[in-house]
Amino acid sequence: MSVRDDAIAAHGGGELVDLKAPVSERAALAAHGAKLAAVTLNARDLADLEMLASGAFSPLTGFMGEADYIRSRDEMRLASGVPWSIPITLGVDETTAKSLKAGQDIALATEDGRRLAILKLAEIYQVDRKSEAQNVFGTAEDAHPGAKNVTSMPPYCLAGQVTLIEDIPGRTFLEFPREPRQTRAAFRERGWKKIVAFQTRNPTHRAHEYIQKAALEICDGLMIHPLVGETKGDDVPAVVRMETYKVLLDAYYPKDRAMIGVFPAHMRYGGPREAILHAIIRRNY
Repeated sequence: MSVRDDAIAAHGGGELVDLKAPVSERAALAAHGAKLAAVTLNARDLADLEMLASGAFSPLTGFMGEADYIRSRDEMRLASGVPWSIPITLGVDETTAKSLKAGQDIALATEDGRRLAILKLAEIYQVDRKSEAQNVFGTAEDAHPGAKNVTSMPPYCLAGQVTLIEDIPGRTFLEFPREPRQTRAAFRERGWKKIVAFQTRNPTHRAHEYIQKAALEICDGLMIHPLVGETKGDDVPAVVRMETYKVLLDAYYPKDRAMIGVFPAHMRYGGPREAILHAIIRRNY
């Protein structure tokens, strides 16, 4: 599906990526996937898979190869030069890595064995997770939640284009737009041309409310865009936060000028680098 002329281009200047298999092809692909070696995805991997498949991570078409990984880690760019501030990788252990070969297809599965996607394996490479954490977060200490997440990832990476063959389980808040094509359609329906999106993983503070109301003075519409993927254990749960945003929209903000969309990424706690990544992703939304 191409980006309409009345919408900005996806990040990188092209069209939104779409990695979902057409419904008419899913049965055949599922039969193919059932015969393949499978890699089990954790919650963070599943969130990245959803972001890739929907085009939220455009221009990425799959988990990063080594050239993109190194340049995004060290220079906050893809190998092409397009800005990208945090690596997106699929980590596996050494035993799994050595059982696979570049060029083969592998299935990406949930912990209970459901095969959700097929990865055309282009590369297998090894990384230093402590170096990655140091570059991205400024520390490799476990006291930092983002650094701990990275250093706990296996050191081998599988790279290649993915094709989603089954909807990702456990998706929540489906009454709100969740994918870039959905939010762009919602903006067109409302006639909005200039939109501000507000990243949040907390209930709205007074300072947040002030920024949002100020933004409405210069924009056509406000999208409150809460992250609903994996967060720290001491963060306010998404289901509670969503209720607070709904109260604001129902009782306080102008109904024709504000909306909620949901952002299914996991939180990386990456400070300035994650702020850049969120800005990149929200261009796609």
